[in-house]
Amino acid sequence: MTIDLHGRTRRLELSDQNLRDFEAVVLDSAPDGIVLTRSAFYPGGGGQPADHGVLLWQGVETRIVGVRKGDDLHLIPAEGDPLPPVGTTVRAAVADERRSALMRTHSGLHVLCGVVFRDYGSLVTGGNMDVLTARMDFNLPEVPPGFKEAVEDACNAEILADRRIDVRVLPREEAFAIPDIIRTATNLVPEDVPEVRVIDIVGLDTQADGGTHVASTKQIGHIKVAKIESKGRGFRRLRIAISS
Repeated sequence: MTIDLHGRTRRLELSDQNLRDFEAVVLDSAPDGIVLTRSAFYPGGGGQPADHGVLLWQGVETRIVGVRKGDDLHLIPAEGDPLPPVGTTVRAAVADERRSALMRTHSGLHVLCGVVFRDYGSLVTGGNMDVLTARMDFNLPEVPPGFKEAVEDACNAEILADRRIDVRVLPREEAFAIPDIIRTATNLVPEDVPEVRVIDIVGLDTQADGGTHVASTKQIGHIKVAKIESKGRGFRRLRIAISS
């Protein structure tokens, strides 16, 4: 099975992160999920929430408020919205403002991860994000003086450097030959995955990742390290906000 196929659905967003509109045929349709032949809705994962959007069919609109992953990808319709019948061709639109903000946020987290690993040697122990806000946990035993300001300044310097963000899909063996490809304390890539999607902020951070990203660091905007919290001995949580 290829990396861009989930059940019966071809995942379009993995190869074209800027795709917002597409057509597809309905394979299954129920109040708890609609299955399409192809989809650009990011289904959620790696801390990035699922996309929202709409399906348009025969003059009718169905709002999509999430995605459920199972044997297929099930687009979750808003409660009470009409359901397109099986076999219907739908025009789908991913909510652009939300997706674009999440792409900026996700890429911002990778910049943060790259800076903290480069400058302090700390691995990620957890993370999560919402629209233009996020948090990332690190195995950082001590917080040096001026750490918050130093990390924020370094992140924004990397943004101003306008580093290119490349996406590659590599055979598992080739991907894991890249030094420090896993930046988490625990390897979260399942052992039976034959291909690995790699996000490369050229010159800063290269790691396995399945989410959506902007094309260069300058598109992120500005990172503010809003807060640093202690999460037990040796673990620190950094909360960030993204702005224009």
